Amino acid sequence: MSDLVVIVYPTEEKAEEVRKRLFELQQQYIIQLADAVIATKSPDGEIKLHQTINTTAAGAVSGSFWGLLVGVLFLNPLLGAALGAAGGALGGALTDFGINDNFMKELAESIQPGSAALFVLIQQMTPDKVVEQIKDFGGVVLQTSLDETKETALRNALASAHTASASPAAPQA
Repeated sequence: MSDLVVIVYPTEEKAEEVRKRLFELQQQYIIQLADAVIATKSPDGEIKLHQTINTTAAGAVSGSFWGLLVGVLFLNPLLGAALGAAGGALGGALTDFGINDNFMKELAESIQPGSAALFVLIQQMTPDKVVEQIKDFGGVVLQTSLDETKETALRNALASAHTASASPAAPQA
């Protein structure tokens, strides 16, 4: 079963830094992600989703390959590739996997303009190692499906980073 974690950051750049860090941790087998999407809210209130995988483009590439193959079999490879790309792009546009887009847009309505929400769908993770790696980025947990112990640990770690960065430096003697 997957867990959903949504963390709000003051800027899109900060959310992107965390997403990149999570991808690095995935390469180290510390976390396994099913999806990681950044939702931003513009000053005029428009919600935009920044997905890692463009399903329309992926469908077009896959469709053109299969269309070309079928076209070669029926002696019209260009027509087959064109029809395959169009069909694949349509199929890719209609495909939605990972976190539901409507859910992300509805939840992102509650964030402040200019800020960003990082939606992460986690298949597996080593919680203590992941929290240790992302705690210094700060952020505010908006929603999770983690169990209470893990959620509290995450909230406390992010809050401690926030208070540490907000406290003024001690004067030098």
